[in-house]
Amino acid sequence: MTSPSPSLDTGGAPGTGARHRAGATAPAVPPAVATAPKRPGRDRYLDLLRSIALVRVIVYHIFGWAWLTLLFPSMGVMFALAGSLMARSLARPAWGVIRGRVRRLLPPMWAFSAFVLPVIFSFGWKPVQEEGIWWFVKLAWYIVPVGAPPYPWHSGDASGLLGDTWAVQAAGPLWYIRAYLWFVIASPLLLWAFRRVPWVTLSAPLALTAVVGSGLFKIPGETGNAITDFATYGSCWVLGFAHQEGMFDRLPRYVFVSVSSMIMAFGLWWASWHLGPDGWDLNDIPLAQATWSFGFCVILLAYSPSWQRLPGRLAHLDSLVTLSNNRAVTIYLWHNLLIMATIPVIDLLWRIPGLWPTYAVYLERAYPVLMLIVVFPLIGLTIMAVGWLEDIAAKRRPRLWPNGGTRRKAARGGAAPGGAARAAKAPGAPPPGGTGPGRAPSHRD
Repeated sequence: MTSPSPSLDTGGAPGTGARHRAGATAPAVPPAVATAPKRPGRDRYLDLLRSIALVRVIVYHIFGWAWLTLLFPSMGVMFALAGSLMARSLARPAWGVIRGRVRRLLPPMWAFSAFVLPVIFSFGWKPVQEEGIWWFVKLAWYIVPVGAPPYPWHSGDASGLLGDTWAVQAAGPLWYIRAYLWFVIASPLLLWAFRRVPWVTLSAPLALTAVVGSGLFKIPGETGNAITDFATYGSCWVLGFAHQEGMFDRLPRYVFVSVSSMIMAFGLWWASWHLGPDGWDLNDIPLAQATWSFGFCVILLAYSPSWQRLPGRLAHLDSLVTLSNNRAVTIYLWHNLLIMATIPVIDLLWRIPGLWPTYAVYLERAYPVLMLIVVFPLIGLTIMAVGWLEDIAAKRRPRLWPNGGTRRKAARGGAAPGGAARAAKAPGAPPPGGTGPGRAPSHRD
């Protein structure tokens, strides 16, 4: 899921070059070397934000540091980026866009469910008799995640490889999939409302959060959780519309920063009076989460530089940023389960002669760090095992490790001395930088 950056066509436009003396004749530009408009590409700034959000989620789920929800509100950022992409896509017919988004989401979800469900049932999970047929209906949400699918609170043996709470951990990320799906379905209506009453549409989810997320009105069960999630991150999603529609270009940046700072300050104040069991963890305080995430995303998008390439030292991260964006759904779906899978791997250290019991205390203290080290190779293996389903879902050629290596090699080959000249001389070759006859510009999203 990526979003394009605006491109500027400055080639060949009269009056945009150097000033000409009266009577001077501009030299003709050969067609083969005329500057062509830039092809829409990936906005690497937004790609970088998405990668940071994914890493922050993984680190948070390992260490549980509450302050990470303040340092970088990953879920709000991810919803804002997805909203911007959705607004761009809705330039096409809405039904086709929704169908394409759902198609891209379901195959990775099916792969995850095809692994998790058989394992849960193998540990003796049985239907809840009190729920009757409704239990089987909710089970179908592992296939089409319109609701929160059921899972057992205890599965397996507490002393087993993954403990008996692994199913709870594995199902943890599914709330985001459900919320994302509902945002996608609601986007045509939300974008229609935003274009007519932008400020009302931006603030309405915050007002709804103040009602359902502050205890003024309590909706029980998973229905209440779904509505609270939708309200908490709704303004971030609509903020993505504002970014795509150019709203941040209409007012000075200091206006957005000043207003967002006041909204974030309110979020901190509210959180200070409603601390949950984990202290300043905003995940337990919906109204603080909504206001802090909204203000944070306003600042990020107001200063969005729209990079075509990662600048400076960030360029060294290009491969990882490209890989994580191409496999964002796979990484998010599987990361919690893979964190649990690090436990039996790390426990193998206790079998090394001399480590136990001499260094047992140090190993216990370093356990979260070891989990962080081990989980990334496991994520890499999972990307190679099932990540290609994201390509199938997007109707692309399956790729085992899509880190952009092939694209960079092709770019270096085109930049070699004489490369452009050879391309210009080749029969039927497009002008350098152009798309050539019969080829449409790339609009991947």
